[in-house]
Amino acid sequence: MDQWKKIQPEELEKNAFQMIGKDWMLITAAKPDGTVNTMTASWGGMGVIWGQPVVYLVIRPQRYTLEFVDAAEKLSITFFEETYRKALAHLGSVSGRDEDKIQTAGLTVEMDGDVPYFREASLAFKCRKLYRQPMGSEFFMDPALAEKNYPEKDYHILFVAGIEEAMVREA
Repeated sequence: MDQWKKIQPEELEKNAFQMIGKDWMLITAAKPDGTVNTMTASWGGMGVIWGQPVVYLVIRPQRYTLEFVDAAEKLSITFFEETYRKALAHLGSVSGRDEDKIQTAGLTVEMDGDVPYFREASLAFKCRKLYRQPMGSEFFMDPALAEKNYPEKDYHILFVAGIEEAMVREA
């Protein structure tokens, strides 16, 4: 049976550019009533700020998951093996407003206190929100980036979340 092994974030042997930009990740949070929602993301980052390991997340204002992230103190970032690509694609193409997309994708929510994560993940970060900042056109040093990526002016909300626990799946 698979089990989780706790690691220090700096022990991670994977490439963050590959993990986020190519393999994708799920951003998952629970509202105080226990309902959970998730979204697939391929923009974000990992690093160190304020003396601690963090993830940088961006969520567009119209995403349903934003309600959950805003309502929660903590959230998870999970990564999966390639065999879950179809599930991640589904989670990124439908809204939790319209269906129970987690069930449809065949994933199982596990809870650690108020932090939801997925049993099927190969890597999970349990995180606490540290910072939230709406993006805006006035902050772009290259206006072409804003024009290209935000034709509807629906600028992302930037979150910085501290990694409180990192876990890898052991077979």
